[in-house]
Amino acid sequence: MSQAFPQAVIGGGFIFVSGTPGYDLQTVKVVSDDFEEQVRQSFQNIKTILEEAGSGMANVVKTTIFMVAGNDFSVINKVYGEFWPENAPARSTPQVMPFPMGILVSVECIALVK
Repeated sequence: MSQAFPQAVIGGGFIFVSGTPGYDLQTVKVVSDDFEEQVRQSFQNIKTILEEAGSGMANVVKTTIFMVAGNDFSVINKVYGEFWPENAPARSTPQVMPFPMGILVSVECIALVK
């Protein structure tokens, strides 16, 4: 049976990770109402998904960070630097209307299959 909303799909030598909010992957509840904590958790979730797919953060070539309007872009830069201190992937960061359930950010990415 296929999932209606898979976390990631592998094809053509790439891993395409679906939009991943800052929630606990086990409970599917937002980790905090703090924007920075949600951003960090989003990237941690992406790291986990990529590692489970046999890849890793060093193989990410592009991210799209959907940020609820009104949040601090400098937080994105800070956390991005924690996960990619060197050779950061290309990035787009559109601001969006509020997500449901208190989600303030959702990150998707494209990574090379290792």
